[in-house]
Amino acid sequence: MKKPRHSKEYVQGINYFLKFASKVKTMDGMISCPCENCVNSTMLVVNTVRDHLVSFGFCNGYECWFFHGEPLTTTTTSCETSTSHVQETLNAQEFLNSQDISTEYGDIPNMMHDLLRGHIMNESGDNNNSSEPPEEVPNVQQSRQGPNQDAQRFYSLLKDADQHLYEGCKNFSKLSAIVLLYQLKCLNGWSNKSFTMLLQILKDMLPFDAKLPKDTYEAKKIIKDLGLGYEKIDACINDCMLFWKENANDEECKVCHTSRWATNENDKKNSGNDKENNGKGKENSRKDKDNLMNASLKSRKKKAAKVLRWFPLKPRLQRLFMSSKTASSMKWHAEGRTNDGIIRHPADSLAWKTFDNHYVDFSSDPRNVRLGLAADGFNPFGNMSTSHSTWLVVLIPYNLPPWMCMKRSSFMLSLLILGPSSPLNDIDVYLQPLIEELKELWDDGISTYDVSSNENFKMHAALMWTINDFPAYGDLSGWSTKGAFACPSCNINTRSQWLKYGGKYCYMGHRRFLEEDHSFRKDRKFFDGTDEMEKAPVIPSGIDIMVQTEGINCIFGKKKTKVQKKKRKRKEDVDQEPKGWKKRSIFFELPYWENHMLRHNLDVMHIEKNVTDNVLGTVLELARKTKDNLKAHLDLKDMGIRHTLHPEKRGDDKTYMPRSCFTMVPKEKDSFLRVLKKIRVPDGYASKISRCIQLKQRKISGLKSHDSHIIMQQLLPIAIRGALPKKVSMALIDLSCYFREVCSKVLQVEDLEKLESRIAMTLCELEKIFPPSFFTVMVHLVIHLATEAKIAGPVHYRWMYPIER
Repeated sequence: MKKPRHSKEYVQGINYFLKFASKVKTMDGMISCPCENCVNSTMLVVNTVRDHLVSFGFCNGYECWFFHGEPLTTTTTSCETSTSHVQETLNAQEFLNSQDISTEYGDIPNMMHDLLRGHIMNESGDNNNSSEPPEEVPNVQQSRQGPNQDAQRFYSLLKDADQHLYEGCKNFSKLSAIVLLYQLKCLNGWSNKSFTMLLQILKDMLPFDAKLPKDTYEAKKIIKDLGLGYEKIDACINDCMLFWKENANDEECKVCHTSRWATNENDKKNSGNDKENNGKGKENSRKDKDNLMNASLKSRKKKAAKVLRWFPLKPRLQRLFMSSKTASSMKWHAEGRTNDGIIRHPADSLAWKTFDNHYVDFSSDPRNVRLGLAADGFNPFGNMSTSHSTWLVVLIPYNLPPWMCMKRSSFMLSLLILGPSSPLNDIDVYLQPLIEELKELWDDGISTYDVSSNENFKMHAALMWTINDFPAYGDLSGWSTKGAFACPSCNINTRSQWLKYGGKYCYMGHRRFLEEDHSFRKDRKFFDGTDEMEKAPVIPSGIDIMVQTEGINCIFGKKKTKVQKKKRKRKEDVDQEPKGWKKRSIFFELPYWENHMLRHNLDVMHIEKNVTDNVLGTVLELARKTKDNLKAHLDLKDMGIRHTLHPEKRGDDKTYMPRSCFTMVPKEKDSFLRVLKKIRVPDGYASKISRCIQLKQRKISGLKSHDSHIIMQQLLPIAIRGALPKKVSMALIDLSCYFREVCSKVLQVEDLEKLESRIAMTLCELEKIFPPSFFTVMVHLVIHLATEAKIAGPVHYRWMYPIER
């Protein structure tokens, strides 16, 4: 083994080694490769192992071939101190090579093989790329002076994976049974108490030697060793800061000075009695209260008032390449994608290609990961009457092909932010650990083993954009999505108007998106009474946003001090320019964020839902949903447009409101709703929409987001024909066609450019028909959807449907 690799003796020795190693039972005809690069962490065919050994030589210290069946010896000191550890490693390899346990309910052997590979890599040091042998490879045998903490957990798992659930059981090992049961617990929402009861019943039903944990706590300890755990980071109850890094040992928040620890009712009662009994000033009373509270906390185990659960990203990205099922798919965007100019995947989009051109070093390796970030709140208790919002931050790897990318199994939970209320603008506080990790993945990368190419490489990752509904858009981007400048794409050039009687803003002015010589630009009569000469606003770049947010000082936390409240009330807008920014988003800490063409996506799902509700509520005159009411007609009179719709006073207490062309009479409502009621769709295509139709009351209610999706894109063009005048129905049909084409899975740039001009025309036609109150910000955002699809690719990679499900 120590002879020169070009010598005859070395080649004869390799032949002897391979003949010896081939006698041992191998996995799929492969053996572990003991070369300097693989260090017995990779299973390869015999001929490939021969090539590796000729090219790189044996790894240092591998003189006892325990991975290949040679009995352990005690000839050296290092072997004497590590015999038990090496024997366990050999047993691990033998177990993985002999798949005795059934894989019907989970491929536990392959999962353990991934863990073994990672364990060996961690103990032997990170290897370089196989094309460049490392200058110095650590002595593997000398480094194994006993298992480290990670190795101990692995061997404990190995023991559980090799142990049958009970004597004679062929389908389950102890580990596979626990993993399967715990998966059922998670998928079906079982409580810890119910899961403990199930385990106790199963122990009574199965033979007495069944190896099941006695309760949920023991099961969680075993599951955690699989590397599926998370880190807990204490947070201020008022969302001011995290007790993390340099603040990890703080006892109170630096912003609001609230205690880090939770208190119970007894603490509050005792502190209240102390305040009454002590006839001291407010300051002394507060100190006594704090002292009493601290004494009470010291008497029992401290519990944080609020905890952020952070699921580290690096090990999960590494596992994508260490698994043979996903490693090759992570390179699909470069090796398997059809590059014919048609947009089917984010990799075909302008944003992706521009990013590649700007960062050539990153794009040169297709294994570097591109991620999308989705954030949303939900009620974990399933009780809509209970106001509670727990927030999730989920990451999506866009390297994967279309049939894997947006599947639930591909999503990676990154942060779990507890309620009971939404973090709102303070979400940047909780994003700190993730942003720190993303910065490290961009700057330094992480050594990762790629099983598809049998080599190690430096994996880097970049965040492409975020996906969220419109309120969360404002929280993540820092742009205020309410008020006069609610549109983030138009930015400070948002065209809005305050409705005196409606008491809200409307967002019209879509004529500026038309061609400069279009006749509508000078049509005063049917619009707002003015000529339109402005050009369409341009989506602000990252540099523009950096300039606009310069000097904004945002103090996080829901409990502001008196000084902070005074500063907040003070008017600092000396130049009186409109500013829609609440903060500079934490995402701008990423070195590449300002160079993205699109940073935050408008969610087509919620926009389509809101537009559908607007249309149906207005044409059917649904209570509290119609945009055509007395206030809307008074606003028309106040604006001095559409004189035929101005309300007229008749008598002292009566007002006549002329009927609009877009409202249906009872007969038309019956016809429209009857079409929707009788429609039948294939199983799995949509829910039963007929359940939402009430013919007697002439109303439609209870539509879910996907119901609105089907109605807008498929059913509305059918049901609306003949129910309304042609000019109204044609405008709504054009709107329906626009949504259907934007949501197509295959896009072309030429078609999207046509859609951009078509939707501007459609919205202008709607402005001539519907009152200003109809044009909420969600209706206005429709005009930007085709532009974003041209920049970032198909909508179904960037909307909230898979996230909400």
